[in-house]
Amino acid sequence: MPKFSIILPTYNEKENLPICIWLMEKYLNKEIDYEVIVIDDGSPDGTLEVAKKLQAEYGEEKIVLRPRAGKLGLGTAYVHGLAHARGEFVILMDADLSHHPKFIPEMIALQQKYKLDIVTGTRYANGGGVSGWDLKRKTISKGANFLAQFLLNPGVSDLTGSFRLYKKEVLAKLIADSISKGYVFQMEMMFRARKSGFRIGEVPITFVDRFFGESKLGKQEIIDYASGLLWLFAAVW
Repeated sequence: MPKFSIILPTYNEKENLPICIWLMEKYLNKEIDYEVIVIDDGSPDGTLEVAKKLQAEYGEEKIVLRPRAGKLGLGTAYVHGLAHARGEFVILMDADLSHHPKFIPEMIALQQKYKLDIVTGTRYANGGGVSGWDLKRKTISKGANFLAQFLLNPGVSDLTGSFRLYKKEVLAKLIADSISKGYVFQMEMMFRARKSGFRIGEVPITFVDRFFGESKLGKQEIIDYASGLLWLFAAVW
């Protein structure tokens, strides 16, 4: 049984997925026993076919395919992946290469050293950063994070990040308690984690903008973020 389950939601990531899996193999040395659960939401670009080839190359124990018929949301993708995860710990990350697998060993080491419940990647503290964004997007991101810090005082420096390691039972509880969707789902889980008293650590990461494909972030996501943040402040606090 693998100790770590990496849940990897995908939508139109046929170029990025092979590189992402290769980087995992490179940086997660043989001492780290892991599986990758690929949850493809009906990508029209052939992502699932690429995932099947990767499974044939690396093996069904390493690459686990759990596709869905269509785009059903990030939160439900995590629920779907968690139902199939065999690891004691679950790692959530993006498949678009914005989250580099080289940071995973650091997350694991920090968790083991302090027996943490959650380790989250941060772009905003201890040397973390962002590569490939223009000034406008950096300003929006920092402004969104500042607003989240001001309203919620979440106890972590990067509430809007999505690169995290959880104890499996902790992730299951947070998912069960959280009711928001989309990008706000990640914020709500971390907010509830602090309120529940879970032990949380941070590892500085460099977030890299995607090389292939189109960003999933648009005006609607920004509107959803702002309204979701206000909802968390009013209803959950």
